[in-house]
Amino acid sequence: RPQRGLSLQVSAALKEGRVTATELCQRCLSLIRSTKFLNAYITVAEETALKQAEESEKRYRAGQQLGVLDGIPIAVKDNFNTAGIETTCASNMLKGYISPYNATVVQKLLDQGAVLLGKTNLDEFAMGSGSTDGVFGPVRNPWSYSRQYKKKSVPKSHSEDKESNWVITGGSSGGSAAAVSSFTCFAALGSDTGGSTRNPAAHCGVVGLKPTYGLISRHGLIPLVNSMDVPGILTRCVDDAAVVLGSLAGHDPKDSTTIQDDFKPFELPNLTDVRKLSIGIPKEYHAPGLSSEILAVWSKAADLFENAGAKVTEVSLPHTRYSIVCYHVLCTAEVASNMARFDGLEYGHRSDMNKSTESMYAATRREGFNDVVRGRILSGNYFLLKQNYENYFIKAQKVRRLIANDFVKVFGSGVDILLTPTTLSDAVPYMEFIKEDNRTRSTQDDILTQAANMAGLPAINVPAALSERGLPVGLQFIGRSFQEKQLLTVAKWFEKQVKFPMIQLEEVKRHDNDVFQHQKSASFS
Repeated sequence: RPQRGLSLQVSAALKEGRVTATELCQRCLSLIRSTKFLNAYITVAEETALKQAEESEKRYRAGQQLGVLDGIPIAVKDNFNTAGIETTCASNMLKGYISPYNATVVQKLLDQGAVLLGKTNLDEFAMGSGSTDGVFGPVRNPWSYSRQYKKKSVPKSHSEDKESNWVITGGSSGGSAAAVSSFTCFAALGSDTGGSTRNPAAHCGVVGLKPTYGLISRHGLIPLVNSMDVPGILTRCVDDAAVVLGSLAGHDPKDSTTIQDDFKPFELPNLTDVRKLSIGIPKEYHAPGLSSEILAVWSKAADLFENAGAKVTEVSLPHTRYSIVCYHVLCTAEVASNMARFDGLEYGHRSDMNKSTESMYAATRREGFNDVVRGRILSGNYFLLKQNYENYFIKAQKVRRLIANDFVKVFGSGVDILLTPTTLSDAVPYMEFIKEDNRTRSTQDDILTQAANMAGLPAINVPAALSERGLPVGLQFIGRSFQEKQLLTVAKWFEKQVKFPMIQLEEVKRHDNDVFQHQKSASFS
């Protein structure tokens, strides 16, 4: 696996004319067609993508390329507004909705010359941890069709349909994670409110970065929980995540929560000496339900740092055990407030019910939202009732402050980076996943990731190993606020040590082999 990111390699290939932007775009589009069964994309914008690739090609010929991302095919989760391309949030409520403007992050990528292939699948309105609850159906994990998994998964009986053996991507940005993992694009945007970028990144064996709250603009990201949402970045290697971050970060006058200072893009150094590093292992993250396999990978990673000379210490984040309950209260309260805008008047679905305005509102929301969204609106409004406000919402805000302070104390004690698992286990088969309801699942699956959102800290999933079933296992690094460079540098060192294996995709193998010639490496950088 090369030192430099995929983006830089492909960028160099484009510059030297070894491949054109149009060829690259066509190869990705043809891969999207041959991996359609994964259901990673809701909308494929073939026509506009080829037009953007053509423009990029002209710039390369004139020697006027816009940067590393010029001509690089990317995908965007379908809860970011895209002018001229449908934005559905995987909901009946927004089917057919075409936004008049681009989200800031989408605009920034297009300004850098990136080629937008399409919009990726998710849980409805990004509420879920499996990418199984959207109206366009569940996303399938590309690893379900990998040689690594097929070798290990033996059907329990002859009658067991091979079809029912596939595993979930995690969520809610499962479409973006699957798109990156199956080589149909080089980078993708997700969103992360309680782990929605890191969770699917872990299950799909890719890098998933949740930046510090306020580093990247949320303008044009359809809100779930305003105080926790951040656009996330999914790539095949850490270098690429740094490149994409460099083109997205910084102040946006349209989002008052973004940082005021200018952001200077950085190139990641190759860390050779980790002896000055202090790595914290939070004991509370040895959570109930953590599989012995993940625990083993986590311990091995801690040993890896220790053996390389880093200082590895057990630390305590005492309020972690209250965080999931606190997150649930705050999350649903903000959801209830945010979802009020979908009333059938301005945009999206409108019911034919015309007895009265009230009945039209009610019918629109009943027809437009699934049970999960309605359930969260219901509990959020309950927590916000006048008689409950003090006991639930205000109390949860106080606990949130305690959780944030736990991190401040640990980082204040000299710890640079925290190392934790990202998920409790590897990806579960779809048939098993849907046995439990969305709320139960999300409570379990967000347990290791949502505290970083409540504290607004940067966190990244790095693929660490394959499980006994041949599926990816990821580990999470949590950094200090706005210290993305340090976080990514450590993540890159770790990535280089573990040499995570390439996915061997059976279904795509039959496909034109040279599609992969420019994509074998991890990255576009």
